[in-house]
Amino acid sequence: MSNSATISSMQSMSSMGGKAEGDISTIFTSLSGAEHDALPPRFADLKKEIVGTSHEAHRRLTESWVDLLAELQVGLQEIQRKGSTIVPEISFKELTESGDKAAWTKEVAKRGVVIVRDVVPDEEALAWKQQVLDYIKANPQVKGFPVEDKQAYEIYWSKSQVQARSHPNVLGAQKALMSRLFHADPNAPLSLNYPVSYADRLRIRKPGDAKFALGPHIDGGSLERWEDRQYRSCYQEILSGKWREHDPFNVGRRLGVNSDLYNGPNQCSVFRAFQGWLSLSSTGPSEGTLRVFPLLKEASAYVLLRPFFKPTLPPTDPNYLSADAWTIDVESTNFPNSFMAGAQELNDSTHPHLRLDDGGIVSVKKVEPGDMVFWHCDEIHAVESVHRGEGDSSVFYIPSTPLTAKTAEYIKRQKDVFAQGVPPPDFPGGAGENGFEGVGTPGDILTDEGRKAIGLAPFSFKDGMSRGEGAVVKEANSILGF
Repeated sequence: MSNSATISSMQSMSSMGGKAEGDISTIFTSLSGAEHDALPPRFADLKKEIVGTSHEAHRRLTESWVDLLAELQVGLQEIQRKGSTIVPEISFKELTESGDKAAWTKEVAKRGVVIVRDVVPDEEALAWKQQVLDYIKANPQVKGFPVEDKQAYEIYWSKSQVQARSHPNVLGAQKALMSRLFHADPNAPLSLNYPVSYADRLRIRKPGDAKFALGPHIDGGSLERWEDRQYRSCYQEILSGKWREHDPFNVGRRLGVNSDLYNGPNQCSVFRAFQGWLSLSSTGPSEGTLRVFPLLKEASAYVLLRPFFKPTLPPTDPNYLSADAWTIDVESTNFPNSFMAGAQELNDSTHPHLRLDDGGIVSVKKVEPGDMVFWHCDEIHAVESVHRGEGDSSVFYIPSTPLTAKTAEYIKRQKDVFAQGVPPPDFPGGAGENGFEGVGTPGDILTDEGRKAIGLAPFSFKDGMSRGEGAVVKEANSILGF
């Protein structure tokens, strides 16, 4: 199916209130191998709208680009030198007991990723994995990717996942990370202290697998970053030639963003501060684990600016990556590796200065059952192409999503599909786990805070809340019918 036909199908599904059926490969060309049509002419007009057509605007943007490439090179040398050790880590105890200005926050903000150790006891995490294995065995009709030997399952509502999302330590880690790293105006209508439960799938990757080779990408939309005006405003410093002033942790501008203009299956429609997973296995580098580009601000700036520059030399030329070999481009429709209803994927051809195949992207350090990894919503990440280990590489994907009016609307819809056992609103549609033996229920939720997070109990007003936080708690409770 061509990209235009796919878009038509997805828009038709949107009118019916659901998303097309599929699996995790639906949104990623690195998994599906799908080809995309060239973008329509309006995207050349969009470039001009964003950066202007004046000589002064182009000069300012070019100077910023040159400065960025120099800074990227410095950062890349450090990444290549340190490898996996560059990924920061912290214990759950230190995370939850430290203050807003704790020393670890600076390095985590720079890298955009953190390993949190011992969030859940090993034995509890391993028991959850065994329950999921039993669940899969009892329901062999479950969908997943690849079809012939499933590794990433279309499972959202197993008892284990419901319990994990509502575990007090999981919610505590989400709250601590969001509230210590992100910030907004006190009047902004959101709460970083109330994580909401955004249901996501799970992975049980087997030794030797080379099919779940999810390439470098960024979650939260693709073309939407430029096309949606509010989304674009999150990066206004970058797009106006002042990339060093960009603040990846300013939440305010993200509140009205539309990150799913084309109703793509697997496309997240709400703001997730961090994507993350809970480890269910002992997994290290080369064992099918997560990979990241641990230079958040610089990578974000490069991705946002890349469509506005084109090379003047062929890739085989030794000076191809030199800043002098790139010139402004506001005439073409080219937004490298950006497609409608797709993820923002990256590779060495489309984003060569990131050196993704030459040490720019690194595997996270070894994790144990009960550890969690969190990465910023703009972080470039991937999955190792081959699992060369001896045991499974298993995780529950558990993002960190703050309470806003939009996330309240989302969990209102999500709790309805939870009751039916069908996939969450952002994910490929169909019957899902409806009728599965042993599917999770509200009775599997472990805590009162977990019931609030999934929309089954009202959020509480607390002393010390900002004006904006109090307002969003009131609005969210109204949306949820409390």
